[in-house]
Amino acid sequence: MNYILTQNLFYLLVLIGMSIPLGLYMYKVMSGEPFLLEKIGAPLEKGIYKLLGTHQKDEMDAKRYGLSVVLFSLMGLVVVFLLQISQGVLPFNPEGIEGTSWHLAFNTAASFVSNTNWQAYSGETDLSYFSQSIGLTVQNFASAASGIAVLFALARGFRRKQIRSIGNFWVDLTRIFLYILLPLSFIGALILVSQGVVQTFGPFQTALTLEGAVEQTIPLGPAASQIMIKQLGTNGGGFFGVNSAFPLENPTALSNFIQLLSILLIPAALCVTFGKAVKDIKQGKAIYVAMLILFVVSVVAVTFNEQFMGPVVNGVATVGNMEGKEVIHGIGTSSLWATATTAASNGSVNSMHNSYTALGGLVLMFLIQIGEIVFGGVGSGLYGMLAFVLLTVFIAGLMVGRTPEYLSKKVEPFDMKMVCLLVLAPPVLTLLGAAAEMMTPGVQEQLTNTGARGFSEILYAYSSMGNNNGSAFAGFDANQPFTNVIGGLIMLLARFIPMLAAIFLAGNMAKKKTVAVSDGTLSTTNSLFVGLLIGVIVIIGALSFLPALSLGPIADFFTAL
Repeated sequence: MNYILTQNLFYLLVLIGMSIPLGLYMYKVMSGEPFLLEKIGAPLEKGIYKLLGTHQKDEMDAKRYGLSVVLFSLMGLVVVFLLQISQGVLPFNPEGIEGTSWHLAFNTAASFVSNTNWQAYSGETDLSYFSQSIGLTVQNFASAASGIAVLFALARGFRRKQIRSIGNFWVDLTRIFLYILLPLSFIGALILVSQGVVQTFGPFQTALTLEGAVEQTIPLGPAASQIMIKQLGTNGGGFFGVNSAFPLENPTALSNFIQLLSILLIPAALCVTFGKAVKDIKQGKAIYVAMLILFVVSVVAVTFNEQFMGPVVNGVATVGNMEGKEVIHGIGTSSLWATATTAASNGSVNSMHNSYTALGGLVLMFLIQIGEIVFGGVGSGLYGMLAFVLLTVFIAGLMVGRTPEYLSKKVEPFDMKMVCLLVLAPPVLTLLGAAAEMMTPGVQEQLTNTGARGFSEILYAYSSMGNNNGSAFAGFDANQPFTNVIGGLIMLLARFIPMLAAIFLAGNMAKKKTVAVSDGTLSTTNSLFVGLLIGVIVIIGALSFLPALSLGPIADFFTAL
């Protein structure tokens, strides 16, 4: 247990230590302040603007910014869909994998465009190298950059006053690609390759087992390049079917640590970026602390349940639940990874969540359901958290009878409508999707388990799709026409309704004038506000999902006693 505590503390210290300078660097990228990499990439950046027909100083209002986001994402959806159904005749397909079904292609395209990376397929058997690298890897960059761009726009909205523009989406997208995601991914991929993660366009290999009796197929492919951006962009998913539990995707303790660190690095750094962007570093610090508290409590809860609440075998309680976990990672690292990936809407796994204890799985599911806000998806997690900040400010204003304010801007009815869309759209879509799935004929045949655990498989799946996560309890056979279509639509709506709400919130904030801070202004940087914010998050999550959780993991816990 001491080893687990030391490991978790070391991870948090490295995360905090790296996120601060990275956050300051990303602020320079956002604000246009000079930095070394910009001098190197300036010619390429200008060439991209010329190709796009835009200029760095061009500005957009909320409608143009939102339309640009939707059109860019729609283009990605169509391209990824077409690549999958036609991959049988495209190059870089040494295994001769045929095109996927139309409904699986739609679901996968919607998944990667929405930054969800839900996978109803096994990568090494269903997708060619071309589809993986040109389709999915490229979209991992695109969806992550889109989320960060929208956060940049929202930060400008809070900072600017009496102006309609919130930036230029194409400029934001280009700078995030060139100066944040590409450099970090390149360095990270090189580290992963040095640890044995595969990166090749060669065909699968065969080898005899150690006993020499059985011939085994070794799947290969250009994995490292996709794995690094899937972690950095909180995309999740996996090049191989069993994800980061596969030795060629995550072979060593160092590769595991690098990938685990990458999941939370940019989301944590964006808190620092936001504080700098709004000229109040304490605001970013308060949000960072709130996220950190929720994360630490969740890690402790999951680790405790997996370490001390193991299954009972022949009347004897086992110490440590190792079911579904790799020996090389153990309970501590597996629990830390599972918490990070569900907190951050990442979805990659190095252990099987369906094998976690009932209460351990409950924590993971609830982290997803509160909306990727605990070091959430790149950009989208922070603007989701900012929606909760505004909601908290609004509730506090009601309690004291004062017009709510945040960052010297009055929070008015239109703003709260956008906040409601940000906060409530994912839970509504999650519950509607799970309910529709439960009512389909033959749903029992799609489940590995029955009873409460079987319901948990469905609830987790739609929580994952409805909150841009992508992980699964894995016992649910989701590659069915109904699930693929409904799930794909839910992933798109759950991504773009909150994203457009954040953009229009930014536009409305930018048009406002600032108001003077007075003695009656609620402080949004002290410990009292951090506690109130955490309370609002937990209460909203509980009100939304407690009835469903009672039928799933909570019932599973009590029936297993």
